[in-house]
Order: sequence, then C-alpha cells, then structure tokens
Amino acid sequence: MIPLDAASSSPWHFWGYFLDHRSQDLGYLWDHTWLSVVPVVVGLLLALPLGWLSRRYNWVYPPMMSITGLLYTIPSIALFVLIPPLLGLDPLSPLQVPIALSVYSVALLVRVVADGLGAVSPETLQAATAIGFKPLGRFFRVELPIAVPVITAGLRVAIVANVSIVTVAGTIGFDNLGRLFDEGFKLSTDTPYYPPIILGIILCVLLALVLDGLVLLVNRLLTPWRRAVPT
Repeated sequence: MIPLDAASSSPWHFWGYFLDHRSQDLGYLWDHTWLSVVPVVVGLLLALPLGWLSRRYNWVYPPMMSITGLLYTIPSIALFVLIPPLLGLDPLSPLQVPIALSVYSVALLVRVVADGLGAVSPETLQAATAIGFKPLGRFFRVELPIAVPVITAGLRVAIVANVSIVTVAGTIGFDNLGRLFDEGFKLSTDTPYYPPIILGIILCVLLALVLDGLVLLVNRLLTPWRRAVPT
C-alpha cells in the first residue's frame, strides 16, 4: 500500500490526499466501476428469462418474487463469506464480489422485468401476433422495447445500489473505493482522519451520477418513439 500522508486531517484536504495518492485512488475507482457495472449486466441477462417466465406463467410469479425478495435481504458481508465455499472458490477469490452483486442485481431486476413485460397491453400482443410475429420475435421486437422504460428505471436503482454495496467489499480487503473508508478509519487515532473518507464519498457519489446518466442515455437511445410524442 502507498504510504498515507496524515499531516492534515481536515475534511477539505481530500483533494491534496487525492493528488498524493492519485494512482492508487484511480485504481480503486476503476475497480469500483467494473464491480458496479458488470454484475448489473449479468443480473439483467439472467433476469430477462426469469421475468419472462414469471409473466408468461402466472403461477410462477408469486414464488419467483418471494425467492428473489429473500435473496436481497441477505446481508452483503454474509453473502461475500458464503459464496466461496458454496462455489468452491478460494476465500480471497476476486470472483466472489461480482458473483454476490450479480445475485443482488437479479433479485432487484426480476420483478422489474416481469412488471415491465406485464405493462404491455393485451391488444398490442394480439396485434403483433396477428401480423405474424412468433413468440420469440414478439418478445424481442414488441414486448421488450415497450418494457424498456420500466426496465431502465430498475437498472438505475440496481446500479446505484451496487455502487453503495461494493464499498462493503473494500472494508474486507478487496480493492475499490471502500478501501478509502478503511484507510481513513485506520488512520483515525486521537482525531478522525477525514481526507480519504470524504474523497471516497465524493467519488462514490460522482460515479453513481455518471452511471445513472449513462443508463438514462441508453434508455433515450432505445426509445426514440417517446421523443416523437408531444408533451
């Protein structure tokens, strides 16, 4: 670890702290970014068929929602600890964090996908079938595009939640912005050492805002017809 400068504990010294440890902090930011984004992508890919099943077969919806809801109640630290023995991974495997976060993303997104698909009107489905769409083609070319606004709203929640949860992994030894909080606490002896803690908070908030903006941009690109509707 790069030696930390404890000369100033003022919260406003966070910029100086960043300049002193720029390489380390940018590395933490990059690790935090991919740990926040990749699990959401994996979670969405898994949630799409599960959400479709929940909407296609009404009897699947209640147990699916119950199971995914229970998954999200598992404390993150407990899940980080349970993943390695369950999957036969090394206790310090870097895979345990994205796997655990993918579980949380699936838990959030299955309901969103199911509800988004459920928002497609029966008349629209009947019209798509009448003009010759097969079930698979109807799903990708009619149901999924109409459900995009609902799904992206869920993605915004999932990705911002991941930015927050990833910091927990930093406090147990995995590189991400959570390490800044851990370093700040370790350097707090007689008085609190604020710079890395404030820097970590600022970078987490900025990262969440940027990722949220990117999801909004993707939603805008995938729903051009919404811009044609007068308000």
